[in-house]
Amino acid sequence: MTPEQTSDGWIKLFDGKSLQGWKAAEHPSTFTVADGAIVVFGERAHLFYDGPLNNHNFKNFEFKLKVMTTPGSNSGIFIHTAYQETDWPSKGYEIQVNNTHTDWRKTGSVYAIQDVKEAPAKDNEWFTQHIIVQGKKITVKVNDKVINEYTEGENGRLSSGTVALQGHDPKSKVYYKDIMIKLLPD
Repeated sequence: MTPEQTSDGWIKLFDGKSLQGWKAAEHPSTFTVADGAIVVFGERAHLFYDGPLNNHNFKNFEFKLKVMTTPGSNSGIFIHTAYQETDWPSKGYEIQVNNTHTDWRKTGSVYAIQDVKEAPAKDNEWFTQHIIVQGKKITVKVNDKVINEYTEGENGRLSSGTVALQGHDPKSKVYYKDIMIKLLPD
């Protein structure tokens, strides 16, 4: 799949039909495609963008997608990460996707670094999650509202890398669609 760019600089990373350009680790069956969305449902697994755009290595960017959680589900979006076969990704940061799971860290958290305690979205409704990485700063917006702004110190994890979607556990079902990135100057 050749990434398709819109007139305002956004590039689609998901064709709505297949996982072409993405690489699943640990339990690939956790990720399927239905009705134009990536369905995340199954054992812990991560789906890394592995496509041709920028050799799947991004430094400064805006990453935007539509998300729908189901009751009690937990997922996440990793940034500045790298493919790894098992376990939770060790590189980069996780931006939390969780509106009603028992984990108190809710959607928009920079997981276990700067957490959000109140869910900014509802289950069973599509919402937009927008992550902006510029220099040492991460801004997370949900439905165009800034939910979290985090600027890391000297020993941070921001460098560059790909993005990934998280499959959390067999009870979590989350949908992702309209996955886009806009590259920003370094």
